[in-house]
Amino acid sequence: MQRHVFLNIEQLSQAFADFAATTLQNTLSQKQHATLVVPGGNTPRYYLPALAKCALPWDRIIVTLSDERWVDVNDAQSNEHLVKQHLMNHLPANTRFVGLKTRHDNPFAAIEEIHQRLDQLPLPLSLTVLGLGEDGHIASLFPGMNPDLSTTHHCVAVAPPVAPSPRVSLSLKLLAESENIVLVVTGKTKRRLLNQLNEYPDPELPIVWLLQRTHATITVFETEAQ
Repeated sequence: MQRHVFLNIEQLSQAFADFAATTLQNTLSQKQHATLVVPGGNTPRYYLPALAKCALPWDRIIVTLSDERWVDVNDAQSNEHLVKQHLMNHLPANTRFVGLKTRHDNPFAAIEEIHQRLDQLPLPLSLTVLGLGEDGHIASLFPGMNPDLSTTHHCVAVAPPVAPSPRVSLSLKLLAESENIVLVVTGKTKRRLLNQLNEYPDPELPIVWLLQRTHATITVFETEAQ
């Protein structure tokens, strides 16, 4: 991991946007299209608008999600809703977005359709942006899951024991094969977790699964502010 520490979320957001824009430009200098994966949650509300201000050839960038809650896409808890509000609505109208939600009653029934959507993307993923949970989860891959679950699909359905709704997540394999990975970490607890991983990479934590499987450098943008 390459870790970059900032005093506040505003500084982090600008540095992240500059890094992401450069990374995507580098990809587009070699390929016709790039794939950008973004997460949901609270923190992207700060850094996605900064990214939206970057002058990029957005018509050549396809945006998708790291995971999704199985709620209506207009629900306040929907990651698609958040990403459209804070990123897509500020980009040119021809910027392509690929959501993960389907008409199915639950994500377990939707895996094949979501896999087909993801399989149409330019792979490997060009830039994957992830958050980090205080329990070490990434996307919707949680401690206690089988890290090699559903390796034949690009996605996996999840029923977290403490979450209000089931979810769908990009698979560990698809995430790990990303060409570039960014981890955005806010708050003292999550930063302390990263510090502990240097001494003891707990094999139960999904962030450790990713570190052990990826060949990409994971660039971390972190601040103790929340």
